[in-house]
Amino acid sequence: MAEPTPRRNEPRLRPAPLLFEPAEAAADPEHFFDLESIDDPRALLERSTELTHAFRAAADRAMEFQAIAAAQLADPRRFDRLTAADIAERAEWTEDYAKKMVEFGRDLLRGEPAD
Repeated sequence: MAEPTPRRNEPRLRPAPLLFEPAEAAADPEHFFDLESIDDPRALLERSTELTHAFRAAADRAMEFQAIAAAQLADPRRFDRLTAADIAERAEWTEDYAKKMVEFGRDLLRGEPAD
């Protein structure tokens, strides 16, 4: 399970950098951030763990931005606001999940910590 994402008043830990791979390396399905070239199992465990933490942190942060966007799109003060069903369709979510994300986004926008 991913570790909780620090809130605005807590410092963020810096995950391992996600380095972009050259297009020719990314096209090779066996190639993944050069992990296949690491022979030492200790080094492989260390680097793959760093990448796992980095991907989790990136996914958590991206989800927060999704929630903020959903809350902004559902804002009743907007003349072009979207319904939860519209947001769900755009994000490929269920309507119930869209409603939860709108509320989560509103909490984030207010600066309230998530539970």
